Amino acid sequence: MSQILKNKIPLSGLSKDEIGQFISQELNWEKFRIEQIHSWIYAKNSDNFQAWSDFSLDKRVILAEKFAIPLVETKERQISKKDKTEKYLFSLPDGQLVESVLMRFKDRDSLTACISSQVGCAVGCPFCATGKLGFKRNLIAAEIVDQVMSMQRISGEQIHNLVFMGQGEPLNNLDNIVKAIQIFRESVGIGVRHITVSTSGIVPKIIELGETKIQINLAISLHSAKQELREKLVPVARRWNLFDLMQALKVYFDQTGRRITFEYTMLKNINDTNEDAQALSDLVRDLPFPCLINLIPYNSTDSEFECSDRNRIQQFKSIVERSGRKATIRITLGSDISGACGQLANKNT
Repeated sequence: MSQILKNKIPLSGLSKDEIGQFISQELNWEKFRIEQIHSWIYAKNSDNFQAWSDFSLDKRVILAEKFAIPLVETKERQISKKDKTEKYLFSLPDGQLVESVLMRFKDRDSLTACISSQVGCAVGCPFCATGKLGFKRNLIAAEIVDQVMSMQRISGEQIHNLVFMGQGEPLNNLDNIVKAIQIFRESVGIGVRHITVSTSGIVPKIIELGETKIQINLAISLHSAKQELREKLVPVARRWNLFDLMQALKVYFDQTGRRITFEYTMLKNINDTNEDAQALSDLVRDLPFPCLINLIPYNSTDSEFECSDRNRIQQFKSIVERSGRKATIRITLGSDISGACGQLANKNT
C-alpha cells in the first residue's frame, strides 16, 4: 500500500504487518510500538495522535508529521429521520467517490455497515442506481476497511456486521475483498460469519471464493428464476446462465458448508407474478444445498421500475415457501436519504 494522503502516509485500513513496515521504514522504532499504534487505530478508534498517551510528546509530534489516520475523507454524512440510518459519502485519495451506509435494526442492538467494493459498477442492472455510474476502478483493501473505521470514529459506535452490498460487484475485486476480510477479522474484530458478500453471479469467482474456505455468508442477486428475464435484469446472466450458477453454488457449498441467500428485488409487473413465484419455487426446491430467499421491496432510483404492492409481495412469498424453503421480506432502511438497497449513486455531489 503506497498511497500518500496530503504528503502523509495513511495508517487506517492497513493490516498490522503493513503498519509495521511503514513504522520500520520511516521511523525505525521498537517493534512494540507497532502493537500500540495498531491498538489506538483499531481497538480505540482514535484519529488523534495527541491522545496517544503511551507515546512521548516528541514521538506524537513525529507521528503527526509523517502519518495520517483516515485514508478516506468524509465529504458528507446524512442521517435518516425515519430510522436513524446513516449514509456516508467518502472521497478516496484520488478524488473518486463512494457511499457507505450504517444501519440500525429495531430488533437487535448490533450495527450493520453496508460497504462499497468498487467505484461505480460494471454489471449494469437497470434497476440499480449504482450501475448508471459506470465502472471507474476497484477499491484497495485499505479503502474498503477504512470505510468501516471512519463510520466507527464518526458515529462513536462499534460495527458488528458487514454486508458487501454497496457500490460495485465484490467478486470482480476478489483479491482486495479477501484481504479486507482478513483485516476485519484480525484487526477490527468482526468475525467472518458476520460478513456477507453479495454477487450478481460471477461463476468463476464464486468457485474461487469457495476455494478460500472463508466462512462468510454468500448472497446471490437472483431477481428472476427465468433465464430470459434474468438476462435483462442481471446482464451477467447472459454469460453465466442459471444452470451454471447453481452448479457453482453447489461447489461453493461443498467447499464451505455455508447456506446461500438468494436476493430477489420485487419489481411491479416485471418479475412478481404467480408464475414468477412458481419458477423461483421450482428452482430452489431441489437444490442440493440449504438456501434462504430474501425478497427486497424495490427502492425508487429515478427509473421506469416500480415496487410491487405489499399484498403482492406477501402472496409471492407464500408461493415460494411451498418449496419448503424459507423466504423473508427485507426491511427497508434509509430510503429518505437514498441509502436503501440499489440507491447508492453519489447524488449529493
